[in-house]
Amino acid sequence: MSQPTEPTDATARRYFGYPKALEGPRVPFRMDDGANPGLSGIPLVIAGWLVSKVGFLQRFIYNNAGLNCLRKLDLKGYSERWEKEYVPNLELLSFQTFPENLPGRYNTVADYHATYLSGELTPLAVCESLLPLIRRDVDSPSSHSVPFVATDVSAILLAARESTARYAANKSLGLLDGIPTAVKDSSSVAGYRSTIGQAVNDELFPVSKTTTWSIQKLQECGAIVLGKTNMHDWGTDITGCNPNWGTVRNPYNSQYYAGGSSGGSAYAVAAGLIPFALGADGGGSIRIPCAFCGVYGLKPTHGRIDNTKSTAIVIGPIAGTMTDLEAMYRVMAQPNPLDPTCGQFAPPGALPPSRTKIIGICKPWFARAESSVLNLCQQAVDYYQNKLGYEVVEIEIPYLAEGQKAHAFTILSELAIRARAQHLPNQIHTSTSWLSGLNAANKFVLSVGAQTKAQDYLLAQQLRNLLMQYLAFLYKKHPGMIIVTPTTPMPGWNIKSEGDLKYGSSDGNSTLRGMEYIWLANFCGTPALSSPIGYVDPIPTAGEGKIPVSLMGMGDWGSENQLCDWGREAEIYLSQVTRVGEGDQMMKAGLMFLSLLGVRRNCKVAKRRDIECRWVAA
Repeated sequence: MSQPTEPTDATARRYFGYPKALEGPRVPFRMDDGANPGLSGIPLVIAGWLVSKVGFLQRFIYNNAGLNCLRKLDLKGYSERWEKEYVPNLELLSFQTFPENLPGRYNTVADYHATYLSGELTPLAVCESLLPLIRRDVDSPSSHSVPFVATDVSAILLAARESTARYAANKSLGLLDGIPTAVKDSSSVAGYRSTIGQAVNDELFPVSKTTTWSIQKLQECGAIVLGKTNMHDWGTDITGCNPNWGTVRNPYNSQYYAGGSSGGSAYAVAAGLIPFALGADGGGSIRIPCAFCGVYGLKPTHGRIDNTKSTAIVIGPIAGTMTDLEAMYRVMAQPNPLDPTCGQFAPPGALPPSRTKIIGICKPWFARAESSVLNLCQQAVDYYQNKLGYEVVEIEIPYLAEGQKAHAFTILSELAIRARAQHLPNQIHTSTSWLSGLNAANKFVLSVGAQTKAQDYLLAQQLRNLLMQYLAFLYKKHPGMIIVTPTTPMPGWNIKSEGDLKYGSSDGNSTLRGMEYIWLANFCGTPALSSPIGYVDPIPTAGEGKIPVSLMGMGDWGSENQLCDWGREAEIYLSQVTRVGEGDQMMKAGLMFLSLLGVRRNCKVAKRRDIECRWVAA
């Protein structure tokens, strides 16, 4: 391996813990399609039980998946790295608005706020109308209840009454006062259990007495948490298939998954139930469901929002518009004075008022997307280049195949440790007892992840350091560059069988394929934003309704402001290329918001061209 070289450009911004900029090795581009078995239904149940019991099978599957591939690399010039860096202070939010008659326009927090101020609508009326839709504990739960696993009705109505009273007294707390939101079932909210998508177990999941810092900040602004949202069990896959709580289906096409693991939050936003929601992202779990559901999702810089006690997982906002995403992000990202690991460090000075418009593309990587996705993403890149004046530069990134494997077993081994510590915490474990409470798919996946050897884990952190230093080199060479890829290489993930929803499914090759572009931001701690840019036809056997496609931008550490500017430009692009009558199917949001202004809307979430709602006087 050649000795890394450092560029002479000394203009790169420096942060606490910012990686040293080193070019790293030049290696040929290579990706593989994997050799992982695909299982579902009863065969998965049998395989999950068998693999969880037999260590030899766990080791065989681990090696067959190529998770031992780092042993062949020369990484001796790089030390291990776990920590990330922290980002600049927030700037004032600038709002982007679109005409009210724009096809598929989502109502924003600003729309809610204006209507509350006018008295046309109250936070209490909104909550009273949404609760029957999202509650599971009613005689006839609606389809919208599947994305929600729990709702604290008394707490919700109390917060709504208090917000309504503030508006009546002209003492609103601001833009987010009375805005309904929801929280993925992996973050703590006082009065709720955090099951992480697992089956109900009062011993393992006590009611929380505390609320995560970022959620506290939202509540202090008056936002009303409507409940906890459904997720893929333990967040170990990207479909959102969950036999414990029910599987969230895609609001555009019910024969597709909403995505995972933050599928409940993405659905609630895409269906127009709420303008924004909280997700978590350790391997695309915000960006993938946002791509599948056609909404915006931000994976912040690692350490920017809350301390997740993980080297890869962050929490972040999901929203129907970039304005709402920015509003949520800027409130959540306030530094926690009691936690020095949470957004406390910032570079000297403010970000420059203007930004360089550069898009970096690794062409052979970008081109691995399916043709339908590739065509739409290339059209969007052409728009950025030809209409907005972006310079497009070709870049290389070493060890993409190995890096994805390193990320995979890093996070799986971390999740396995958490699962082992959670299960019967006061008892001594046998070699497999901690797996007994997991579903079949997780018995399979986490037992294999638990086979990660110390050697492999340390090599992965050396490779993490190499990739972080190489990204720092790229961002130093091209200040302000945004690395652009499709969010996912395929348009959604169709439900193969209804039996998969009952027993779960495990398709390692498709999972790795779906994560092909997103893992790098998790592994290296950089921020990344997924933005919808168009729609494609479903496969012939997978129902009706076009499937959203999204473009992803990955920025320098701490470049959330720049990414939001890029996302606003993508939002304008989508509004220009999407036209009613062509089946492009932007969702008509504000499901209950509009109905409360004088009419009641009685319809299911439907495809754009098939929205035929019955309106009756309220």
